[in-house]
Amino acid sequence: MRPALLDPLFAPVSTLPGVGPKNAKLFDRLLGRSDGARVIDLLFHLPSSVIDRRARPKIRDATPGAVATLHVRVTEHRPPAAGRKGPLRVLVEDETGDVELVFFLANFEWVKKSLPLGAVRWVSGKLEMWDGHLQMVHPDRVMDDEEVARMAAVEPVYGLTEGLYQRTVQKAAQGALTKLPALPEWAPGAAPPFVEALRRAHAPQAPLDAEPTSPARRRLAYDELLAGQLALALLRARMRRAAGRALVSDGRLVDEILIGLPYALTGAQTRAVAEIRADLASYDRMIRLLQGDVGAGKTVVALIAIAHAVEAGGQAALMAPTEILARQHFERMAPMAPGLRFELITGRDTAAQRRDKLARLAAGEIDVAVGTHALFQDSVVFRDLALAVVDEQHRFGVHQRLALAGKGEAADLLVMTATPIPRSLALTYFGDMDVSTLDEKPPGRTPIDTRAVSLERLVEVVAAISRALAGGARAYWVCPLVEESEDSDLAAAEERADALRGEFGSRVGVIHGRMKGLDKDAEMERFQRGETQVLVATTVIEVGVDVPEATIMVIEHAERFGLAQLHQLRGRVGRGAGRSTCLLLYKAPLGAAGKARLEILRETEDGFRIAEEDLRLRGEGDVLGARQSGMPGFQLADVSVHQDLLERARARAREVLESDPKLEAEGNRALRTLLWLFEREQAVRLLEAG
Repeated sequence: MRPALLDPLFAPVSTLPGVGPKNAKLFDRLLGRSDGARVIDLLFHLPSSVIDRRARPKIRDATPGAVATLHVRVTEHRPPAAGRKGPLRVLVEDETGDVELVFFLANFEWVKKSLPLGAVRWVSGKLEMWDGHLQMVHPDRVMDDEEVARMAAVEPVYGLTEGLYQRTVQKAAQGALTKLPALPEWAPGAAPPFVEALRRAHAPQAPLDAEPTSPARRRLAYDELLAGQLALALLRARMRRAAGRALVSDGRLVDEILIGLPYALTGAQTRAVAEIRADLASYDRMIRLLQGDVGAGKTVVALIAIAHAVEAGGQAALMAPTEILARQHFERMAPMAPGLRFELITGRDTAAQRRDKLARLAAGEIDVAVGTHALFQDSVVFRDLALAVVDEQHRFGVHQRLALAGKGEAADLLVMTATPIPRSLALTYFGDMDVSTLDEKPPGRTPIDTRAVSLERLVEVVAAISRALAGGARAYWVCPLVEESEDSDLAAAEERADALRGEFGSRVGVIHGRMKGLDKDAEMERFQRGETQVLVATTVIEVGVDVPEATIMVIEHAERFGLAQLHQLRGRVGRGAGRSTCLLLYKAPLGAAGKARLEILRETEDGFRIAEEDLRLRGEGDVLGARQSGMPGFQLADVSVHQDLLERARARAREVLESDPKLEAEGNRALRTLLWLFEREQAVRLLEAG
């Protein structure tokens, strides 16, 4: 059970000052808690920046463009001329000069009451020059001496949601700090202590206190990373503890696959196959991540692992995130391994088909089941699942991949991703796994000519594609939305397809996520057969789709995509012998981040470099799709900044658990509190279950 001293932190946010029923719902939305925001959620919602109100100059010494807190006397009210709309201007002065305060309001009564003629007040806000005169538009604060004494000299600024105000969040956060109990120290010698670090983060004394490199922020980041690394290490230990099985074969089926390949394996593929076969032959359970760049040949490596497991007497399962990808794996792998009995199991099977397939699977008449998340449903039973392979694993949560592996007696687990993962993220999210990396591409992959083109040149782009189609080329055209919305100017897939049909007629197909599975497959097959030459699509084609004849990729509004996603989309071409082109259509003018992304893509096809840049530009939550279930996006840590802390946290977690696997020693019991604080309950339950 959670320690009682943490109960105040897990109380509803509605227990804080200024948070009534209406505001509580806004806090739920702000903090992403549909089940009700808690005090701890607000404490972990750190200020995004600060306003420095320490400057208290005389008016003549004040700096235009900066925030200043002025001690002034109200000398004149200047309302708009009778019958005309306009602001109320209030002239204030000190012994060195004067400033106009400007208020655009429907009702000026509040201003006149707060700033009566002759009153002495403190006003705080940003000063600017207007028509040769200093002014302050809508001061942030109008205070008397008592109020200015209570004002934070460095004011925290929080991320908000519509309807919620800074003052409300600031007041609630200060109330949340009063709920902090005295906590046991789980990182002796680290400074400042956890509770003090939280106080300093929410009540900064200088602008640097809000930076991720400040001592307080680094301490909080370390604690969150340590909780994550402890949880991963405990999960890994638990999975390893389940005795594995030695899958040993003479390699006949594997040799058949290798002989049938039109090319030799790359050095990276050979290395990965050796690592996986050693794992399978061991009595320790395999938990391995196979990551590789676009087109690095993960499918072949996975097929060799599957063949090895089946030849050793077991069954294998391959789970993919979409039906298109599952079907493609099935159609590609089965001919490459004629000695294996494959079956495709998806949510689209009829009741009769499903009963038949499940009966054959349970009887051991199917060697390899390929499917979507339908595979880990309770009704799917294997006679002897020895190897579970999960493709594009970041689309699934930890619990889903474990559910599939759990369908066999200590089944080995191989997860694959075509999104190269920076080392920091591999440690963060997949620290429970060994990692095999494919950093070479098989021969025959031609370089892709990548160009950034303004949408203003759309007519030229269409004309160029028309010439290419006349020569038999095939092209993808990717749009970010399915249909127009009132608040977006992004091109919709359906609308773009209609426009291109005006140029190319029936040679244009369209595919998007809202289509039925059968319709999607039919459209994809038409493109694969060459019946359509242009496939307009949303990002449903991002991963894994393979049409070697396609040599043109057009990505519309490329500036709106993340780097890794653009790289994945580009990887749909360049798969055959033909010269391939990727056109990144952007809407001018480009912002700095959008420009940086497109320039990196033009410079390199190295997915690992691109992944590092994507992490730097966007942060870990977006790079890995970590906003999804099962992927814990960090609140206090930023792994692109706190890489050194991640390494330290990983080393500490391993060191502690090697000497004290149940965290029972006097100095380690506080780590249980840390796990509860960061809601790694599953890890605590593993401890308690022994």
